[in-house]
Amino acid sequence: MEIVKARTDKREYKRIVLPNALQCAASMNVSVGYFSDPDGLEGLAHFLGSLFFFLFSFFFFLFVVFLKHGGSTNAYTASDHTNYHFDVNSDCFEDALDRFQFFIKPLMSADATMREIKAVDSENQKNLLSDVWRINQLQKHLSEEGHPYHKFSTGNWDTLEVQPKEKGLDTRLELIKLYEENYSANLMNLVIYAKESLDKIQSLVEDKFQEIRNNDRSCFSFPGQPCSSEHLQILVRTVPIKQGHKLRIVWPITPGILHYKEGPCRYLGHLIGHEGEGSLFYVLKTLGWATKLSAGEGDGTTEFSFFTVVINLTDAGHEHMQDVVGLLFKYIHLLQQSGVCKWIFDEAREPSEREC
Repeated sequence: MEIVKARTDKREYKRIVLPNALQCAASMNVSVGYFSDPDGLEGLAHFLGSLFFFLFSFFFFLFVVFLKHGGSTNAYTASDHTNYHFDVNSDCFEDALDRFQFFIKPLMSADATMREIKAVDSENQKNLLSDVWRINQLQKHLSEEGHPYHKFSTGNWDTLEVQPKEKGLDTRLELIKLYEENYSANLMNLVIYAKESLDKIQSLVEDKFQEIRNNDRSCFSFPGQPCSSEHLQILVRTVPIKQGHKLRIVWPITPGILHYKEGPCRYLGHLIGHEGEGSLFYVLKTLGWATKLSAGEGDGTTEFSFFTVVINLTDAGHEHMQDVVGLLFKYIHLLQQSGVCKWIFDEAREPSEREC
């Protein structure tokens, strides 16, 4: 497989496949997300990710020493994957990588399980006071109930402790089952970024990660769209936690990753979100209706995605909300009539190449 680099990228890359099928091109990506949560155990995949993150943080010199070596570590659970990552000073990298192999045989004790259920619930309590999380869950609620996108993704005390007990389920055993059935090496990708030679990095990876078992698990597939006609062309008004007015317009779209070379969402996001003279935002700001505008793709998989425009409105802009929406669609119509402009396409592409 050819590794495509940006024109300005002078770094070296090497892709290897271990005997257990773990792919290497430090960040570990597991192709299991909250879409794989069992019925009645919403948030289990996120809970497993949270527990693993705790185990790694705890065992890396009790985390305190890790931070003293200029390190940081985190994890997140998305719809179809879970990611664990860390960074640390180069002189401590091999030790950190050694502890990063907890995927081989994690210790999921009853005490650690209960501790993390409480931690997940605490995180959810914090999210309840976040407008971003509240809107995100509202958007999920306004989708097909039978589609996994509709799920409550993060979990809380009720979904991970109360409801399972009522059904006679042991959350810890279900957690172990999720891990043993789905955390298979062929569904995991490891990326290492270090100053060592490629051969040295390969040797480290082969030494530390080839013991991860390979169940030859098939990749998860979640066909179908989360939104049908009944979920489109609707207006929802919400009362935010923070003061202010935000207008969100969301379109279900074909995932941009299927057209990554052309980058249609990047192109449209660049133009709709532009702040220069003559842009949509420039007009809205001149009218005194908006203070910020962003546009782009997000919250999707390889099967579906969404393109979202978010406009921070002034009080006057809130009073003229329909006019704001009208200007947005007029601008979109203008872009449709104008077609793709090559120099704008190249301009939008350059930042993404520099980020490689």
